[in-house]
Amino acid sequence: MSTLREKILNTATDLFQTRGINSTGVDTIVAVAGTTKMTLYKHFVSKENLILEVLEKGHQDFQSWLSEKLNSNTKKPSEKLQKLFEFIEEWVTSPDFHGMGFIKASAEFPNEECPVHQLSSEQSRQFRQYISSLASEANIQDADGLALQLSLLFEGAVQAEQMKRGSGAMKYAKKAAKILIDGAIKA
Repeated sequence: MSTLREKILNTATDLFQTRGINSTGVDTIVAVAGTTKMTLYKHFVSKENLILEVLEKGHQDFQSWLSEKLNSNTKKPSEKLQKLFEFIEEWVTSPDFHGMGFIKASAEFPNEECPVHQLSSEQSRQFRQYISSLASEANIQDADGLALQLSLLFEGAVQAEQMKRGSGAMKYAKKAAKILIDGAIKA
């Protein structure tokens, strides 16, 4: 990736997180990145394409970070599942947290036919599938059911933290997740 392309992508990421996607125009992105529209469109064929790449990168970065944290802190599948919300809480309470891209984007692009909404929905499904695979590895009988419950807790708590930092939502989501995970492990 060229450094100018990277700069545009990073600038767009920062602006989308802090100002919103629809509130951030191409003019603002190029002004803050110190480039031109022509250069932006050389690297990204449209604003929509740029949004999709920002979402992809954010999702991949989060998934890689979370997987690395889980894999480097424990090898036992049930412990990975139990530590999941501990690490998510660490992420949500970090100063760099500005919300979850797919949650924000789905709210700004509610039309299910829109590629941004479709990608957001797919990323939500992928995260739920990730939790389901952790649950399956831990021999949870209803891995998909537990994954749906935990992803609802995750998405709700992240939304609450996006709306008001320090809301305590993640702390309570972590407690609820522990009850659900402990119950599923015992079943």
